Amino acid sequence: MIKVQTENFNQQVEYDRLREASNTGAVVTFTGLVRDINQGEQITALTLEHYPAMTEKALTEIVEQAKSRWSLIDTTVIHRVGELQLLDQIVFVGVASLHRGDAFAACEFIMDYLKTEAPFWKKETNADGKSYWVDARETDQLALNKWNVE
Repeated sequence: MIKVQTENFNQQVEYDRLREASNTGAVVTFTGLVRDINQGEQITALTLEHYPAMTEKALTEIVEQAKSRWSLIDTTVIHRVGELQLLDQIVFVGVASLHRGDAFAACEFIMDYLKTEAPFWKKETNADGKSYWVDARETDQLALNKWNVE
C-alpha cells in the first residue's frame, strides 16, 4: 500500500495491517518525524510539496525494487505532504516478511530511496520565520550508494 496524504497516520493500525498477512514472521517499521534542528539551524515548521502522479509512480517503483531484491509479504509507505509542525509524523515505512533480515534490509532500502529519489520538495521555516528550500544531504546520498553495489 502506498499513500501520499496530508492527514496524520496511526502507526498501530498500519502495523496491525502488516502483521495480519499469513506467513509473516517479521514486521519492521520506520517512522520519520519533523525534528527541531537541521544542520545546526533551529526549525519551527516543515512544508513538503510534490506532484501527485509523479510521486506515486516513484514510490511504486521504489517498493517494486525492494520486492525484487527481498522476499516480502507486504509493504506500506505513507508519506505526508503540506505544512507540518515539530514532531509531526512525516513518513511511515512498514515491511512484512517471513524473516527479519529481509524486512530490515527492505525497510532501510525504501527509506534510503525515499530520502534521495522520491520527488518531494522540502521547505523549512526557521526560528526567525525565514523559509528556504532544503536539498538532500550528502549523508543521504552515501546511504543510498550502498544499495548500488553489484
